[in-house]
Amino acid sequence: MQTLIAGLAPDGGLYLPEAYPQLGRDEIAGFSGKSYAEVAEAVIAPYLGGEIAPAALRAMIEAAYQGFRHPAVAPLVQLDANLFTLELFHGPTLAFKDLAMQLLARLVDHALKARGQRATIIGATSGDTGAAAIEAFSGLSQVDVFILYPHGRVSDVQRRQMTTVGAANVHAIAVQGSFDDAQAAIKALFANRALREKLNLCGVNSINWARILAQTVYYFTSAAALGAPFRPVSFVTPTGNFGDIFAGFIAKRMGLPIERLVIASNANDILPRALASGTYALGEVQATQSPSMDIQVSSNFERLLFEAYGRDGAAVRAKMAGLAQSRAFDIDAAALAAIRADFDAFSVSEAQTSAEIARLWREARYLADPHTAVGLSAARREAELRGARTPLVVLGTAHAAKFPDAIEAATGVRPALPPHLAGLHEKPEHFSLLPSDQGEIERFICDAVLSQKVAS
Repeated sequence: MQTLIAGLAPDGGLYLPEAYPQLGRDEIAGFSGKSYAEVAEAVIAPYLGGEIAPAALRAMIEAAYQGFRHPAVAPLVQLDANLFTLELFHGPTLAFKDLAMQLLARLVDHALKARGQRATIIGATSGDTGAAAIEAFSGLSQVDVFILYPHGRVSDVQRRQMTTVGAANVHAIAVQGSFDDAQAAIKALFANRALREKLNLCGVNSINWARILAQTVYYFTSAAALGAPFRPVSFVTPTGNFGDIFAGFIAKRMGLPIERLVIASNANDILPRALASGTYALGEVQATQSPSMDIQVSSNFERLLFEAYGRDGAAVRAKMAGLAQSRAFDIDAAALAAIRADFDAFSVSEAQTSAEIARLWREARYLADPHTAVGLSAARREAELRGARTPLVVLGTAHAAKFPDAIEAATGVRPALPPHLAGLHEKPEHFSLLPSDQGEIERFICDAVLSQKVAS
């Protein structure tokens, strides 16, 4: 439970399980006839060690997915021969983050009530995580929520989903900088032990192991629907912070027959460059039409390095120290070979993204958001590289209506928000604009938490 609440380890490292539970072929085959909630329980329960009673876990899982607008929760849609998109945007905020965040909020609330504690929820977002966290945690009596996002670098819909909630326990903070600046501020907060303990900090970014675990579920449901474990499946994941695709790596470690995991990046191509050259080197963040991937420091890549280096923590610490000192490090040959054995990676330009959006509308009358379009473009290149030997499943990470300007520019069609978000653009916004200064961010959070305690 401490892993769930803390999110980040006391030394600044990331949590991973000592071993990955194994799911047998018969159990995976049986997933094709089960509901999403049933599969989630089967995948998640082995990691809990009995800390949550089965009935309580089942109730939280069922409640987490009741509000999704599709009965399958995460349906598959075929777009071309052996090409599918896994629609992960049928939750309340129209993004894949809902699938983990709705469950995470219930798990955290359960743990805090069991301990009689209050927590300060903090997170950095490049667009979708913040909205999903605010939606999931707003109004809960035992948490204060602080979400940092890069000012002017998220879509209008993404911003308003964070700033129009109006709940007393929610604080949206626009940071004058990039997502990497916001993420660095969150990591520094956790590194301040006295402050971490004073505020009982809980991180909800994908650095939280529970987020990763919850995201493994849809790899299992979609693969089983396509014939796993009797035939392998490959996945193409638009990714910036490496959390969503690392969930696929975990699913493979648990026994899911995944042939290839394909990293799809936009112009912020640190991951494709790292796999191609063996050097993980930071560049400058470029603003794109797929802002949730406008990231250079992919935090969860550290988890993959740990596995690729044979779980040698000292070796990974040395690499992270090199990154902090010189903004780059080299991946040893054996570790790089281990990564390449599972992963391919492609960078997709802005022009290619727009062309893919237009192509899908023209050929299939399907509106793909820019992030999903990055994945679809990368999938076509993967098929050219390795052939269409297995189904390629592209993770559809967001609803097209979250990025109407990009969609309209590429197709001439302006997608409308679903009815449950009607009126979003008319609601008043509430946010605080802060410089990318650690001291000011810490003071703001401490003052707000104190004010909330006095008010309550």
